[in-house]
Amino acid sequence: MFELDLRSRKPLYEQLVEKFKEFIFSGIMEPDEKLPSVRTLSQQLTINPNTIQKAYRELEMQGYIYSVKGKGSFVNHTVEQVDTARLQEIRSELKKLLAEALYMGMSPSEMREIIQEIEAEGSEHHD
Repeated sequence: MFELDLRSRKPLYEQLVEKFKEFIFSGIMEPDEKLPSVRTLSQQLTINPNTIQKAYRELEMQGYIYSVKGKGSFVNHTVEQVDTARLQEIRSELKKLLAEALYMGMSPSEMREIIQEIEAEGSEHHD
């Protein structure tokens, strides 16, 4: 289900958060679908349960999942609403990065190539 890069500089919990978001956005995980228990996922990935718990807390804080005491964690219905706010943040960050890239000498055509590469990678995952 998951492949985490143990050599990455990015913390494992952040990698988990990104993976779950990817599954939610792509429709692999649907609203009200139960996430694996902390214990189960910890055993499958052979990582500390605290790492899983931290990722789940982060996802819940961002509004992607909700918890039911004694039942577990589930994909939230309001992901579309969360997306709008997050998209605004991303747009703002992206503007800053693009302005910096232009200032550093990257051409608009190079930026378009990067976008096309990302689109191509995305379509490979959805096939």
